[in-house]
Amino acid sequence: MSITTEITAHYWAFAVFIAGAVGLCCFMLLGGYLLGGRAHSRSKNVPFESGIDPVGTARLRLSSKFYLVAMFFVIFDVEALYLYAWSVSIREVGWVGFFEAAIFIFVLLAGLVYLVRIGALDWTPERSQRLHRAGKITENQRHQQ
Repeated sequence: MSITTEITAHYWAFAVFIAGAVGLCCFMLLGGYLLGGRAHSRSKNVPFESGIDPVGTARLRLSSKFYLVAMFFVIFDVEALYLYAWSVSIREVGWVGFFEAAIFIFVLLAGLVYLVRIGALDWTPERSQRLHRAGKITENQRHQQ
């Protein structure tokens, strides 16, 4: 086969793929439009999730600690992914790879200890922390709250 024939075959395959993807999207949109319900009522326009009617507004103010803990989760999750890739190739990397992974885990552990020490993972409100440090909250009061 000549080079131009191979290039043309490659472009035709790509064109068939694009046409198939666009055709499938159009088919799904058109099928939903034709088969979908047409009833309109007041309750159809109300948001509904998990079988519970909404109460109040969806615009809640969340603590920045929520986002901080979420970022820590993503960071440690990605690092766990790196450790998984390392464990798959443990035979090829040998002892050098083992020591590199040990250093990596030590750095992760040091970061986690730092986060705990600065209180980044603590969700307790400031007022109850102060009362607890002062010894004003007894065990019975803690269970009543």
